[in-house]
Amino acid sequence: MKKVQLSDVKAYEAPGHFGMTAMRLIGKEETGAQKFWMGLSHFLPGGGAGWGYEDNPLEKVYFVLKGEITVKSKTEEIVLGKWDSLFLGPNEGREIINKTNKPASMLVVINYPD
Repeated sequence: MKKVQLSDVKAYEAPGHFGMTAMRLIGKEETGAQKFWMGLSHFLPGGGAGWGYEDNPLEKVYFVLKGEITVKSKTEEIVLGKWDSLFLGPNEGREIINKTNKPASMLVVINYPD
């Protein structure tokens, strides 16, 4: 077992993201997890992530803890509220935006490549 305290976690710059803070909670360096990593993302109003992951073979899960996040694919737009989750398959592109005037927080889980 390996406990991670939020007070010990460092923020990092996530490429292609804006108006948000990203923190890795679980991963190879943080806990030794070998199959996946988990991060906590805080999005300010208007914050988000540009189009991405269309060439990424990894699976992703988003779980909203607080607020509301809009996730767009090429064919649909989904609004996630508190305790809603979303699975994105390999090579499934997406865009994320906080369209509200309140901050939003989301857990992100992504597997490591084999």
